[in-house]
Amino acid sequence: MTGFDEARLSRIKGWMQGYVDTRRFAGCASLITQNGVEAFYHDCGLRDVENAVPWSRDTLARIYSMTKPVTSVAMMMLVERGLVHLDAPVSDFIPEFSDMRCLREGARDLSQTEPCATPTLHQLLTHTSGVSYGFNPGIVPQAMAEQKLDFWPGSKTLAEVATAIADLPLVFRPGTRWEYSVGIDLIGRVIEVISGKTLEAFFIDEIFVSLGMNETRFTIPKGTEQRFASMYTPLAGNSFDLNAVEKSAESLNLADSLENTPFKSTKMNSGGGGLLSTIDDYRRFVEMLRSGGQGLISPHTLHFMMRNHLAGDIADMGPSSFAEQPMQGMGFGIGGAVVLDPARARVPGSVGDFSWGGMASTFFWIDPVHQLSAIFFTQLSPSSSYPSRSEMKALVQGALT
Repeated sequence: MTGFDEARLSRIKGWMQGYVDTRRFAGCASLITQNGVEAFYHDCGLRDVENAVPWSRDTLARIYSMTKPVTSVAMMMLVERGLVHLDAPVSDFIPEFSDMRCLREGARDLSQTEPCATPTLHQLLTHTSGVSYGFNPGIVPQAMAEQKLDFWPGSKTLAEVATAIADLPLVFRPGTRWEYSVGIDLIGRVIEVISGKTLEAFFIDEIFVSLGMNETRFTIPKGTEQRFASMYTPLAGNSFDLNAVEKSAESLNLADSLENTPFKSTKMNSGGGGLLSTIDDYRRFVEMLRSGGQGLISPHTLHFMMRNHLAGDIADMGPSSFAEQPMQGMGFGIGGAVVLDPARARVPGSVGDFSWGGMASTFFWIDPVHQLSAIFFTQLSPSSSYPSRSEMKALVQGALT
């Protein structure tokens, strides 16, 4: 018997329908599990507005940065096997990262740099390495955007973009700040170098087959094309332009669809943001995390991953970047955020909640106190458009008995 008040749990349906009725989301789905038992599932709206196709439980969606916990688990599997340690410099695996330089304080152009240490694997995993993202503010992110170095799906490979990133200076000295970054994409390349496999092959062989995740891939799996959701944006321009201030009069502008998506044939295995999945496939991964590894990885290693690896909360490290959760009262582990103080985070929850989300407004969290996991799927970018994550978390917390 799950510990929920059914009437309060059903409020989630009305909340979801409200997002659809007001054309903030085209369609969406929520899935809640407690102690391994499904407690709630609901979907509503459309996965394809133009063709009036309803959202269904088997809808295939872009999970973007919810790829990061998968890559992080893969890295820790290699750590468990004694093949690598987290304090190793990334240059041990991507030699182009030797002799690194970072921006000087107050730098106005990319030439104003000074020597610095090479980031470690641990710093890449925790976004404290000094690499960044093209949608963050600043001169290095601007250069990344101009050179298309955000590991988006396309004709470039993971190795090619990882090498190109090394030509840019770091935004800050490794370990001194927190900034959301392509660090876990670089970790994906490290996994390829250590294992001798592509990142997707490693995922399939070591994680997906064991968990039955048969429809989680970097390209649209054969036979699932008609289940692939379209993605929308409320912005007038690029759906990934987080610095844009101009919203469109139309709240659901088509940003990507089956007809033109690069996910049909991309060469990029982006460990930071490239996977497609269904809500049930991703539940298998999340439940593996919640239940202690299911033989893939030690429960002790998972406990280590879900602890705060920063000196304080994220806000203590002075971030100026985009982030997919509050920064006060939140720490960061290996591959996800960790609640340190729900009151300071201003979102109801439990100490130790582990979570992350994706740019298309998908998200998940694991509550170790109530042994529950919750997953939300939709396809609207950017994820900062609406406060859906904090709202759903409050709804779930309010339904617990």
